[in-house]
Amino acid sequence: MYRSIEDFIKDWDAESIGSVKIFSSITESTRNTLVHSNVRSLARLAWHLNQTISEMGKRAGLFNEDTLEHSEIPPTLGELLETYKKYAELLSKTVRSKWTDSSLLDKIEMYGQQWEKGKILRVLIAHQTHHRGQMTVIMRMLGLPVAGLYGPSKEEWAEFGMSAPV
Repeated sequence: MYRSIEDFIKDWDAESIGSVKIFSSITESTRNTLVHSNVRSLARLAWHLNQTISEMGKRAGLFNEDTLEHSEIPPTLGELLETYKKYAELLSKTVRSKWTDSSLLDKIEMYGQQWEKGKILRVLIAHQTHHRGQMTVIMRMLGLPVAGLYGPSKEEWAEFGMSAPV
């Protein structure tokens, strides 16, 4: 749970950069590929992360409406990426302008439960991290390069002239 707006903003901004890296590695030819009938496509997962910012932002009282609720996945990856950047930045600015450190203990009804605002911020980051993890596995299965978010990826080890640890 976050107890400081600035701590959240620092983490959110860094995680958003990571999401942009992952989204940027998706190709038009792989965006809608299903690796299994029970696994979402890369474009669907990326769009889900966009929609979650809008949806949770509305539920938390940060946004007046869930503007992406009924929106379809954009026709191009460029549009999907630009939408993500816009909403990630909007979330950051809105949290900073509407909430204070002292309000992070205030509770809000979320999904039939009472969540502290600080928990909402933690869940936003954890949810994004969870789905990015799914995306990187799908990307490996599709032969796409994977960006190292918390350490070098296989491709980045190779750029260093080294083999990735096994």
